[in-house]
Amino acid sequence: MARMVRFPAPGKAEVVEFEDPEPGPGEVLLETIYSGISAGTELTAYRGSNPYLAKQWDAERLLFVPGDSSLGYPVDGWGYEEVGRVVAVGSEGDADLVGGLVWGAWGHRSLAVRPAGYARARLLARDSEPIAAVFAKIGAIAMNAVLDADIHVGETVVVFGAGVPGQIVAQLARLNGAHVTVVDPMASRRSLADRLGAAATLDPRGDDVAAVVRSATGNRGADVVIEMSGSYEALGEAIRTVGYSSRVVASGFFQGSATALRLGEEFHHNRVSIVGSQIYGVAPHLRHRWDELRMSRTVLTLEGAGELKLTELVSHVVPDSDAPAAFELLDSAPQDALQIVLDYGALT
Repeated sequence: MARMVRFPAPGKAEVVEFEDPEPGPGEVLLETIYSGISAGTELTAYRGSNPYLAKQWDAERLLFVPGDSSLGYPVDGWGYEEVGRVVAVGSEGDADLVGGLVWGAWGHRSLAVRPAGYARARLLARDSEPIAAVFAKIGAIAMNAVLDADIHVGETVVVFGAGVPGQIVAQLARLNGAHVTVVDPMASRRSLADRLGAAATLDPRGDDVAAVVRSATGNRGADVVIEMSGSYEALGEAIRTVGYSSRVVASGFFQGSATALRLGEEFHHNRVSIVGSQIYGVAPHLRHRWDELRMSRTVLTLEGAGELKLTELVSHVVPDSDAPAAFELLDSAPQDALQIVLDYGALT
């Protein structure tokens, strides 16, 4: 029997069995090797704070509206950081895919069926480290934020949030030629950002981030700030930190009401622009050249070339049967974990 992670109710996770799927014509069967847990989006479903659990998403009008929720418990197979091996195909013409390693999004499931074209477009290079492929989509999320930031060589970039996406954003911004400062209240995450090349790190609990950045830039402020934590307090300080008539990229998944924002202060007086960054939308002027697939491939290529450090972000590798404990750890003690990866025991 196949296995998957289920959220039966808020604050609970369990591993349940389901019937082994079989590939149909034009499909492949993937045996999962590793599945990474997103400590942002996934925890909104685990905690019950995801807006899809409370409202209906009107896809035609692009609005959340009152009514039956779009998502309800139990929530099955949540997750989007998977890598697996093709173990069967539904069409003889796809037999060449058998044995190939594929990255993608099919949730925390030991077995999954996907279109052959989907798998073919996401084949992992044979000399790649399989566990690094769990970062393909979260890496694309980070890269999309960097594209939205429109960073130029020599600019000062401040990144709020040193979780997995923030750590990747900071590295990508540095590769773009920026002087990068990372802001996070957790000492372990600031230390990791230092090791991965950040020029400076700040603790928002003790440092006046906006004042420190202005002092370091001749009172100009940051050229661009990227908010990756999903904290309204961080977004408020990001607005204070960015320079006059400059940009804040908001890529974190914010929950609840924005009571911490004071939009009549620096936001209003400094003509600050806030740009929402979300993986399913690319900036209009880049859409003809960039999409999610290209962003994921770019991130994995940079990792393979040694220019982007991804495996260093893995703090725990645990059996998939330990998923309930993994979610509890991320929820209750985030300072003790960064990227938790579920191991399905399929790597030989």
